[in-house]
Amino acid sequence: MPSSKTTTQTRRLAAIDIGTNSFHLIVADVSPRTGRFRILDREKEIIRLGSGSTDMKYLSASAMDRGVQALLRFRRIADSMSAPIRAIATSAVREALNQDAFLRRVRSETGIRVEIASGSEEARLIHLGVLQSLPLFTRRLLLIDIGGGSTEFLVGRRRTISYTNSLKLGAVRLSQRFFRSGRIDKRSIRECRDFVRGSLAPVARSVDRFALDIAVGSSGTIANLASMIQLRLGGDDDTSLNGVRFSRRQLSEITAEILGATETTARLRIPGLDPSRADIIPAGAIILEQIFQSLGLKHMTVSEYALREGIILDTVEKWHTAVGSRHLSDIRLTSVEHIADLFRIESGHAQQVRKLALRIFDQTTRWHQLGKQERVYLEAAAVLHEAGLFVSHTQHHRHSYYLIRNAELLGFSENEKEIIANVARYHRKSHPKEKHEGFRILAHDEQIVVARLSAILRIADGLDRNHAASVRSIDIRRSGDRMLFRVTPKAARPLDLEIWGAERKKQLFEEVFGVRVSIAAVS
Repeated sequence: MPSSKTTTQTRRLAAIDIGTNSFHLIVADVSPRTGRFRILDREKEIIRLGSGSTDMKYLSASAMDRGVQALLRFRRIADSMSAPIRAIATSAVREALNQDAFLRRVRSETGIRVEIASGSEEARLIHLGVLQSLPLFTRRLLLIDIGGGSTEFLVGRRRTISYTNSLKLGAVRLSQRFFRSGRIDKRSIRECRDFVRGSLAPVARSVDRFALDIAVGSSGTIANLASMIQLRLGGDDDTSLNGVRFSRRQLSEITAEILGATETTARLRIPGLDPSRADIIPAGAIILEQIFQSLGLKHMTVSEYALREGIILDTVEKWHTAVGSRHLSDIRLTSVEHIADLFRIESGHAQQVRKLALRIFDQTTRWHQLGKQERVYLEAAAVLHEAGLFVSHTQHHRHSYYLIRNAELLGFSENEKEIIANVARYHRKSHPKEKHEGFRILAHDEQIVVARLSAILRIADGLDRNHAASVRSIDIRRSGDRMLFRVTPKAARPLDLEIWGAERKKQLFEEVFGVRVSIAAVS
């Protein structure tokens, strides 16, 4: 990671939000100690990455070109400010069947590695951003974020998330489906409203269970509607929208005005309308209108912070320990343990393998040269490595891969889940191979991480062969090309079965680290 030319008290970071409608960049100076940040620069470009088809199954060549060029410009800005980049993609890339082609182009032409956020992870990151912009930490909030391809919902209080959902309701997506020509009429409006109302039914049922203190809206569609409402009330068009509150009646009035302008040119005359949104604001307004009606909302408060600011805080918490707040690893591992409970994983064995794997990791850092992020991946994989037994004992390592890959693991990007799923998949049977699809799709450096972590996990799993947590501790010593694992038993338990199990699973470790492994019990 590039170094930052800032003071010892701050760290400079750049966050990129690769959205369906637009790409956003912010550059900020951050205090690693407190997690607070000061934004130095912002850029936004309308890309319409998800345009070209009603189902968003493919990114068009022209959309990819626009995206790559925008990211090149963002890269130059970040480099000029000595800011390392973290980029996260949402709905359009998440759903595209040809996402790999786009990600490879971005990596090759810009040097930026793009992470893909699931809908729930996207909502969590937006929530982090919102908590930095509004004094809502102790209040139970309903967060709604309308994007170009999807709408995210989250119910949370403090850093506890009680509910998340992501629906394929986006301003660009629904514009292409119902208002493709740019013109709107009564029939298309009615069909769009009916579709949104039907899609919202499961969210309405779930949210109704919570006693909410406040509804918060974020991102472009909601911010632009709020700006238009403010101007109708005599406000100023350059006033900050952060904390602005509008009512259901005010939203209904501005929605009626938008939908009454059947042509894009007519909508452009509405005060406060962002010209770049003139063609998609009818769909966006209908989505929010139906959310208010279906969820029974009376008011909404606007947050000017959203995903990109959440990326900044999330990155700080991943790279540093923020004093006075719950560290991210706790949130991630709480999510892992929830999934372990869901799949009825044998807790005693999982925790023993976790303990042993981390001890091996910590004693071999000189050779594997991995950091604390990779340590978290190993920890997650160790806890979840037997998830596949929920499906079947036969080939359960493969089932583990599938279940982890498709689980809602808060705090992890889709790329990180892929790494964790692969590490768990290789805890037994075959070594990592290019012919395995899940391993093949990883970047080369990610494949190296998987191989090293899998090698560690296999020995840790072998050392609890009888699921009795018989090993108390491990001491690892290396001399030349030989490495000795000295294992100490609990009480006076024999470790014959544990040593036999580890001996059977040490080959990958020997291949990856170029050593000959011996395992012996010590009293």
